[in-house]
Formats: sequence, C-alpha cells, structure tokens
Amino acid sequence: MFAEGKKFRLLFRDRIGIVFDITRLMLEHGINIISMEVEQEEGYAKISLEISGDKAEYPGEMLALFRTLPGIESHDIVTKLPQEKRDHWFRTLFDGISEGIISVNSKGIINTANKVACHILNTPYEDLVNTYVGEITPKNNLLMECMQKKIPISRRKSVVTGTGRVDFYGSAKPIYDSQGQFVGAVLLMKDLKEVKAMVDAVLTPIEVKLDDFIGESKTVRNLITFARRIAALDTIVSITGESGTGKELFARGIHYESGKSGPFIPVNCAALPEQLIESELFGYVDGAFTGAKKRGKPGLFEAAQNGTIFLDEIGDMPPGPQAKILRVLQDGFVRRIGGVEEIPVNARVITATNKNLGDMVATSNFREDLFYRINVLNIHIPPLRKRIPDIAIMATTFLNRFNRKLEKTEQTISPAALEKLTRYSWPGNVRELQNVIERASIISDSYEIPAQAIHVEENKFSEVPFTDAAEKVSLKTMVGNYEKNKLLEALNSTPTIRQAAQHLKISHTALIRKIDKYMLCHDTTTSLWSTIGTDK
Repeated sequence: MFAEGKKFRLLFRDRIGIVFDITRLMLEHGINIISMEVEQEEGYAKISLEISGDKAEYPGEMLALFRTLPGIESHDIVTKLPQEKRDHWFRTLFDGISEGIISVNSKGIINTANKVACHILNTPYEDLVNTYVGEITPKNNLLMECMQKKIPISRRKSVVTGTGRVDFYGSAKPIYDSQGQFVGAVLLMKDLKEVKAMVDAVLTPIEVKLDDFIGESKTVRNLITFARRIAALDTIVSITGESGTGKELFARGIHYESGKSGPFIPVNCAALPEQLIESELFGYVDGAFTGAKKRGKPGLFEAAQNGTIFLDEIGDMPPGPQAKILRVLQDGFVRRIGGVEEIPVNARVITATNKNLGDMVATSNFREDLFYRINVLNIHIPPLRKRIPDIAIMATTFLNRFNRKLEKTEQTISPAALEKLTRYSWPGNVRELQNVIERASIISDSYEIPAQAIHVEENKFSEVPFTDAAEKVSLKTMVGNYEKNKLLEALNSTPTIRQAAQHLKISHTALIRKIDKYMLCHDTTTSLWSTIGTDK
C-alpha cells in the first residue's frame, strides 16, 4: 500500500510529449502517479502532480529529479491540486445555499447532503451519507416516492428530530443521465419561515415614483413638478382624468415623494358594494351586525395611519357614505359602526375620478360640501390623444418591457406603426396603449414592429397625426432623447456599466450598443457620463 501522496506543480513551455516524459521518469524511478492534471495557458503547460513511493518522501530529491525534465521552467511543492481546490469551492458553495439539498443514487443510497439539510434533519453529515434514504424518514418520504414514481414530487413536510419538529417545503425531482437512464433523485428543502418571508416580500407593493410616470411633453413635466411641490403637504389632492390615464400611478408617486412612513391604501369606491362601503372604510365594533368579527375590525382610514388613503372613483360613491367621509375630512376622526369612540386618523387623502364632479353637484348626484372639501389641489391628467409626443416614448418603453418579459430580442417600432399609433384617438388611454403594444410584441417575430401588428379600432383615427411639420421632427427624436437621458441617469448613479445595465434591466451588451449609438462618453476628471460634444 502506498503512503500518502506528495503534491507538486511543474511549469513547462507547452510542447508535445510533456506528459510522456513525466510518466517515463516516474516509471524509471519506481514512483507511482496518483493523479495528474494538465492546464494550458498562454503557451505554457502547468502540470499538477500527486505521487507516492519511497523517493516521493524526499521532496528535495524529487525537485532535483524534476529538473532533469526537458524544457521545465519551474517546480514547486503544493498542498492542494487544482481539482481539490475546485472541490473545496463547490463544497463551500453547496453548503452556503439557503435550501437543504440531499441526493440519492438509483438504489436510494444518499451520496451527498449540504449543511442546511443536516441542520433541518438534525443529523450529522457522516450519519447521512452512504445511508439508505428510507432509514431517515420511513413514512411519507419524498425522495422514496420520487424514486418509485420517477416524477417530481412537491409538498409541505414535517420531520420530528431530537430537538423537535421542523416544518419545511420539499421538492424532489428524478435525475437522468445523458442517455436518459435514471441515476437517482435530489430533494430541495426550504424552511417554511423563509418561504413565508419570500411570499411577504413578493406581496409587498413595489414603490412607485413620479419619475415612473412616462412622458416628456410639457404638460406632463409641469404636472410632475407641481406634484413634487405639494407632495409633502397634508392637503387633500384631487386627481381627475379619463379612465386609463394613470391616476393611481400618479397618486402612488405623490405618496412616495411625501416621505410618509405609513402605507398607501387604494380604495376603489366603484367596486365596493354600498352595504359594505362604511364597514370597509370606517370599520366596526364587536356585535355591530350579524356576521361581524369578534373584537371588531379597523377600517381602511385607520389602516392608512401616517400614510395615504387613495379614494379612486369617488364620483361613484353613494350619498350616505359621502356624508361620513366629509365628517372624517373635517374632524380627523372616525367612528366605527356600532361604536362610540372617536378614533383619530392621520392619513393623507387623495381622490380620483373620471367624472365631472361639478356637473354632478349641479344635478344633485354629488354633495356640494364634499366637492369643495376635496377640490383644494387639483391635478388633471390629460388623455393620451392630447399628449401625442408621449405616445412614442410610452410605446417604446412598453415594448422594451414586454421584450424582456417574453425573453425576445430587442425590437423597435417601424415609422408606419408609429404613425398609426399617433393617429389613433386612444379612448382607453395608456392602459389601451399598453395592451396594444403587448399584443404587437407577442405576434410579431420581426426585429421591427410593422403597422399590421398594431391592432386598434379602425373607426377611431384622425385624418393627420400632426398640424405642424416641426412636431414630426421632434417626435422622431423624442424617443432617442428620452432613452439617452435614462441611460445617462443610470450610468451616473451606478459605479459600473454592468450595474447600470442591471438597473435598466437590460443586458451588459445591449447597454454597450446604446452607449455607442448615442455617443456617450465617460469623463475621468469628473467621473460623469455625458454626450460627446455637450457640457459635462
């Protein structure tokens, strides 16, 4: 039996016959080669060698022997071979994964397990590996079931260990080799506490900024400037505009810019049944009505404490609840249904409607006192047909978004398709435009979206898209200017191009192409990106 091997690294100028020369030398001196690995790099061959035998026990003699090899450049004694380093790295990575992982061979013998799996099962690694999987959990064993049925198996699972019960979500899958032969199975285990944390993170609404409101037209920029100016105030804001213009998006942007610590609570007044409006908005106490929850329930005004409550489609609210909302706005208190306690609320109120509340007041369909109470700061979002220059920007932004979602090559919109988009009247506004672009992205396989892929109602076109030829020119450059500004913003707010690409949600290569397209350059003096020929 050979003693533990000694390890060396030899460097040669790459040539044919190096391995043969080493093998012959070892054979001549009765030295056993345990392992040999060859790495080629820039004209050199690096040989990592593990050997055993009597002479191998004397490293000095071995180094002298290696020096007799033709063309050798250097030689060293090492503690680990490259494969051992890779194995160590993979093991470290394997143990660092947050999920527990156990795999078995085709006979059900466990051949690997990481630290998380050992922790979940409260079993040392040495007691898991080379053990029959059925001995660990004889009943309801996911890996056993996966092996028997040779199909993926996933479900919630509990394991009783010496330290108590562990709940996890398990997912087992069969493993096949390149010839399609079944060779084993692998089980991934995720602690249910981590699963719940992931679900909570996914369900948490994404913050929306005013910058997310797409548009470069003067009207939109003025609206955003005004919204930023009033965001920090507690004054009621009324947002008006046709359906689909982005009223809720704007409201969320105002909430974000306000810096309030509380949540943004949207309420669709048109979707709430009249008999439930008061209980949802103001809450109720225990026993307030049949079916009321024990201990009662807080209303949405209370839930929006230190945040913003958004009353969408307030024009569709019945007269009864209108009076109660007026009282909340005037006094700053709510009283739950069936209760007597006055509960203070500190929530910013933003309302929205697609109706003309002034006309509704004149016809007694909306309370006059509530109308004047909410009509303090008014923001009117114009329909898309009055924001012609923004259509190209929005369409391009939506198209890029859907290309990423569908994992398609980046597409562009043809001039004919763009003209069709700008001539359409857009009764559904931004929401309709988004749907039209998504459909076009799906059905079009070409690099450029043709006019035929733009499906809209044919009877809602204007004769000409523009009245001024200058506007045509500005429209052609509008998308480019908008995209260029977004690129500069990302490049100047991140330390590297790769991170800027991640921020923009495009590939690193795509960003490089866009930098070349818009001739963007990096000034090493100021560390800022700019367009060539412009002021830094």
